[in-house]
Amino acid sequence: MSTTTKDKPQAQEPAPRAITSLGDRVFAGLTLGASLLILAALASVFIFLFAKGLPGFNRAAEVYGPRAESFLGYVAPLLGGTVIAAIIALIIAVPLAWGIALVISHYAPRFIAVPIAYLVDLLAAVPSVVFGLWGVIVLAPKMVPAFDFLNSYFAWIPIFDGDVSNSGRTIITAGVVLAIMILPIITAITREVFSRTPRLNQEAALALGATRWEMMRLTVFPYGRSGMVSAAMLGLGRALGETMAVAMVLSLGGWSGNLLGPGNSSIAANIASKYKERSEDLLSVLIASGLVLFLLTFLVNFAARWIVGRAERKMAGA
Repeated sequence: MSTTTKDKPQAQEPAPRAITSLGDRVFAGLTLGASLLILAALASVFIFLFAKGLPGFNRAAEVYGPRAESFLGYVAPLLGGTVIAAIIALIIAVPLAWGIALVISHYAPRFIAVPIAYLVDLLAAVPSVVFGLWGVIVLAPKMVPAFDFLNSYFAWIPIFDGDVSNSGRTIITAGVVLAIMILPIITAITREVFSRTPRLNQEAALALGATRWEMMRLTVFPYGRSGMVSAAMLGLGRALGETMAVAMVLSLGGWSGNLLGPGNSSIAANIASKYKERSEDLLSVLIASGLVLFLLTFLVNFAARWIVGRAERKMAGA
């Protein structure tokens, strides 16, 4: 005798949630508006610089000063000084910042790491004019013996050949000041990236017999590579655009090819120094040089994002 069993009622699936609730739509609209506002601000800055600076590309030769007859001859030495000072700052600050971040996140005990982190972060709150004063009054005179040493024993290198500044106000001094200024930015970002490395990966490396340094090299650095590059590029952007400290340390002029001599300056410092006594023609030239600095900073950040994205794609495919 066959028996029929009553089918058990199937568990009713919950009704699908609305694609977006009111709160989601409001939040999405606010974030979209904020991103569009940032893009609009960047576009407006570019349009202003382009419209006001376009006449500066083709002014009379006397507007550019005695050492330049065209805009290219005017801006090229300043661009060289800007890039050289930023590179010097990166060479000094990046290894130091990565080392400090590594000590704070993995090596130092907490009662030492926390005060060090606070002290490094406090450097970001110091006004740039204070760094400029310190660079002119304290650092520059102390750098003169080092410059004399470089000129005496390494004059066969073109960048160390030539006149040595008696005041110490050279592009190397400006680079050291910039290095101290960008140190907190690079350290803070790198420290945060290092601290987010998965602990299981670190413990697995140690369990397999890796030393502490090998564990860092095999787990922490690969995980934080993109963040390390991003931190360095943010520091580079700060160094490229710094105005007051560089203007106080350096005299007017452009990149002369000699790291130890006077007469070097940057685009931002040149704008700050000459803006007050500007004429209408010179103002357009200064704005045009600001456009060059804007494009340089944009290209640097674009290259940084490309490098970071390429590293992330490589890690994802590994």
